[in-house]
This record gives sequence, C-alpha cells and structure tokens, in this order.
Amino acid sequence: MLRNRLVPAGLLAALLISHSGMLLAQVEGGMISGTVKDTSNAVIAKARVAIVNIETQVTRNLDVNAQGFYSAPNLVPGNYSVSASSPGFKMVSRPGVTLTVGGSVIVDLALPVGDTNERVEVTATASDVEPSSSSLDFAVNATTVRELPLNGRDWTSLALLQPGVGTVDQSALAVSNQRANRGLGSQLSIGGNRPQQNNYRLDGVTINDYSNGGPGSILGVVLGVESIQEFSVLTNNAPANYGRTGGGVLNAITRSGTNQFHGSAYEFLRNNDLDARNFFDPATAPAFRRNQFGASAGGPIQRNKTFIFGDYEGVRQALGTTQVNTVPSAPARTGQLAAGAVTVDPKVVPYLALFPLPNGPISGDTGVFTLPAASTTKEDFFTTRVDHTFSERDTLFGTYMFDDGNTTSPDAFNNKLIATLSRRQAAVLGETHIFSPAFANTATIGFSRVVSQAPKTLSAINPVASDASLGFFGGNPVGLINVTGLTNFPGGLGAVGEFDFHYNSYQIYDDAFLVKGTHSMKFGTSIEKIQDNELGKSNPTGQYIFGSLASFLTNKPSTFNAPIGGAITPRGMRQAIFGAYFLDDWRVKSNLTFNLGLRYEPASVPSEVNGKLTTLATLTSPTPNLGSPYFANSTKGNFEPRVGFA
Repeated sequence: MLRNRLVPAGLLAALLISHSGMLLAQVEGGMISGTVKDTSNAVIAKARVAIVNIETQVTRNLDVNAQGFYSAPNLVPGNYSVSASSPGFKMVSRPGVTLTVGGSVIVDLALPVGDTNERVEVTATASDVEPSSSSLDFAVNATTVRELPLNGRDWTSLALLQPGVGTVDQSALAVSNQRANRGLGSQLSIGGNRPQQNNYRLDGVTINDYSNGGPGSILGVVLGVESIQEFSVLTNNAPANYGRTGGGVLNAITRSGTNQFHGSAYEFLRNNDLDARNFFDPATAPAFRRNQFGASAGGPIQRNKTFIFGDYEGVRQALGTTQVNTVPSAPARTGQLAAGAVTVDPKVVPYLALFPLPNGPISGDTGVFTLPAASTTKEDFFTTRVDHTFSERDTLFGTYMFDDGNTTSPDAFNNKLIATLSRRQAAVLGETHIFSPAFANTATIGFSRVVSQAPKTLSAINPVASDASLGFFGGNPVGLINVTGLTNFPGGLGAVGEFDFHYNSYQIYDDAFLVKGTHSMKFGTSIEKIQDNELGKSNPTGQYIFGSLASFLTNKPSTFNAPIGGAITPRGMRQAIFGAYFLDDWRVKSNLTFNLGLRYEPASVPSEVNGKLTTLATLTSPTPNLGSPYFANSTKGNFEPRVGFA
C-alpha cells in the first residue's frame, strides 16, 4: 500500500562489460614498398630510395636489399613522391602516390641507364585495388569527410557508404537510461556482426566506449569532421596486426599540420522552418534550432620538422518535443469511474496531485495531458595534434581529444529537470625509430576515458518532486507509480534508475617491421588495462505498481519493489587484455603476394576490486560463488592464423 515505510525487497546490480574480441599491437600509418630494377628487369642492388611527404617535406631514405626490394612501414597517410637512384642510372621519380590510413602501396621503379643527374618522372594512375593485401578495406579521404553533408556532422556515418555496413535499430536519444546503458554511439553492423564486435581506432588507439560499442557524444554522434585526415573501414579478412574485433575496424587518423598555414571557420544552422507537424503537435511545430560552429588551423612550428593542427567544434541545440500523456480525468479523481463509483483511499489523495489534469480530449476515466517540452544540448569538442621529426631516423607525434556535453529536459509531467551527461577524452603518443633500412620499430602509448551519467536529476520544477513527506521510505522523495492505463509517474528527485559509468582504458603497443629478401614482416605485442567503475540504480526510491485505475484509487497495489537500504554500491570492474602477433607479406612475384599471419590474444577474467561478483557455478550448486574467479578463462587458447593472397 502507499505509505511511508520500507517494504523488504532486494535489488543488486552488477554490470559486466564483456569484450568478445581482444587486443594486439596496431599502428596508424601505411606502407610503401616495391622493387628497383633496370629496364631489362635485372635487380639493382645498390639503389637508393627516397620517399618524400609532399605537404611536410619529411623524407625517409632507404637502400634496397640484395633482391632489389624496399619497404617503408608506418608512414603518415598523405601524398608522397617516391624516387630511386643508383650510380650509372638515371634517377626515376614517381609523384602523386597517395597513401591511405592502414593502406599498403606498391611502387616498382625501373631505372634506365644514363647520367645520375638526369631525372625521369613517371606518371601513372593508381589502382583502387591494393595489389599486396587480401583484406577488404575502404578508405574515406579528407575531402569526402569534410564536404559531404552529414546530419550532426558525424564522420563515422560515412562508413555506411561501404558495402557490408548497416545500421542497427536502437533506443532514441533522450534524457533516459534506455540508450545510455547500451552506449551513446551509433550502432553499426559490419559484415553481419554485432555492433559491440567492431573496433574503433584513433591514431592507433582503441576508443570504443564502456559498452564496447562505437564512440558517441550526448547527441549520439562523433564530432571532429575538420580534425580527421581520413579513415578506413576494414570489413573482413583483417591482417594479423588488427585485433580486439570479431567484426569490422574503423581506423581513423587525425590531421597533421603542414609547411603551409591553413585554417577555416564554419557554422551550420538547422531549424524548424521547413519541419512538418506530427499528429500530436499543436497548431505550430515545436521549435528546433541546432547551431554547429567552430574553427580549425594548422601549420609549421619549425618548417620541415615540427607541425601542429587544432580543431574546435561547438554544438548548441534547442529541441522542442510534444509529450502526450494519459492522466486521470477530474471525475475519476473523486472516485466517479465509468464502471462504477469507488471510495478513494485518503492515503492516495496526496498522490493524485502528482498527475496533472487533462488539457486535451477526455475518454472515459482518462484524458490527454500534452506538454510542449524543450530539451537543450550543449557540447564542446576539440582535438590537437603535434608532429615532430628529430632526425631522419626518429619521429614523434602526440594527439589529445576532448569532448564534453550535456542534454537537459523536464520529465513527462514537468515536475523535475533531468539530464544526460557525457565526457570523452583520448590521448596518444607514438614514436618511430628507424634502426636500418630493413628494420624499424614503433612504440605507442594511449589512454581513453569515457564518462556517462543518465539520467541525472538536477533540480525540482514542481516542489512536490522534492517533498519527502510523499516518499515511500527513508525520508526520500516520492518514487515511481505505475498504473495500468495511465502514463507512468516518473517520481521525484532521484527516483529514475541512473546508470553511471567511468571507463578508463590504458594501452601500450610495440610494433616492429623487418624486411628480409622479399618478405615484409611485422610483429608486436601489447597490453590494455581496463578500469570500469559502474553504478546502476533501478528504482532507488521505490516503485508501486497498480493493475488498474480503480486499484490505485482504492490503494490496492499489485507489486512494490525497492532496494535494500545501502545495497546499491558501485562496482569496480577490472580486466587486462594481451596481444601478440606475427605477419609476413611475402611478395613471391611482381603480381603475387601472400599474406601470412598468426595472432595470440588472451584476456584475464573480469574481476571486481572488492570481490563483489556473484555467480552460480552450476545449475545444481546449493550456494552461489562470491568473488573471483567469475568464470573459467576460455581465452588461453586464442591462437588465430591468417592466410590470404593478392
């Protein structure tokens, strides 16, 4: 019954983030490789190759090996010029070589006999097919990212242009826990796999959210169109250096500064001038205004050596919606029901005031209460990247991304102001060292943090929302009241179930590149430490459920539930994910490359810092098991071979 006491009931929430795929070392750049021969197809073993980034003039010089083969791994995606020279031969240059993120380009050069000072420029149209990779990989370049019209300017939505990529229906974004507890980002299915099986990478670091889904902000989008150089969508046949995924890989790289100063300022405005009314709207459509604005700039700190690029984007949105609720009619509140009069219990009378009177059509015992409500959103996003070349052998880059947003809105009955809050951060630092033309190493450290709180009660609009005299127990404000046939009363302050995530991912990678004959080999290791601090509240101030309006008026609930006092406590989930791999791109012939690889990717069993995990070992176990181990580790045998050819 509705009265101020605690009814014993237990509710214990322990949310486990389950990562089906594991992690292994991964790098952000691409690779240019090829052979240098003379015009008779004989190997030139003493040739020198120079690979120059057109925008920054950063150059990588290397010598071909005894087989005339060269390979330059982990190059920053962009436009390159590749040239080769050798005593007794003319220099041959191939400009206009475009390298995409994670891509592999073959540039074979044939040197004619002649004076070294003579230069031959070769012009050729690049193929859309990578002739050295058996993976299915689609790149989206900077022009496409920035120039195509995008609703909300979410660059990840361009992945839908690729075959095999589709969206998955999900709860609409609103100030509630129905979307936030599954992740704020958009849900993409790649190759028919679950959205939680994809791996989203920024500058070589995983940025999946706390649900292992796609990253997203308070609006469900990923801002930063101006800060993305390009990204690729790898849909299947991923090589062994990609891990942490059973689905697809979205691999993005941020823009770098160049030797030329460049900048932009932008503003995008969307409003309701051309919006149509829906069936429940009043005479005019609710107001809507979204303003996205920002600026980006980049250039050299020191020409040919140090470059910087930064981007800021802000969103200010006011979205009007028409909320249609079903509430008791005025006669019903006095017990005058269509099926016959009932006596209203005096204990119920104060709670009838929580339901507003109808302001629309009345049918039987109920009427329509329409609330034109406005939700406001504020979001700020920025990214900064710095690149520095210490020498021809050493390069360093660092990236920092920050995204903070909140959406506020009144509840269905306009009693309290609630909000959804989100904040994302990512930091990356990577260094590449060239030990010799045949051996290089890249070390990367990264950090990703996601905070989400939904919904968060901010303040009372109607004083009844904070009135402790109406609470069900313990001096709390009123809880939830569900009456069949009526819109659920969403309770007072702090009554709605809140999901609170503080997710940290610490990542370390080391990748080595070795050229031996016509073999381009990669091998590496990594570790990711996950800290996921969670708090899940379901009906923290209690919930009454009534089977009908008559049972509500006569104070005859069918169900009451509430947490045991003090039982709702945070959970500190911990997990470590390890990775090691080896792959060999073996160029058997000029038109045939084998892609061979092996990956090993075990993970630790998730644990809780205070041992607050419970599991039933078997269906016939007399008591549950408290604490670790949560389950047997099934990942110790995760050996995954990869074989392909192009």
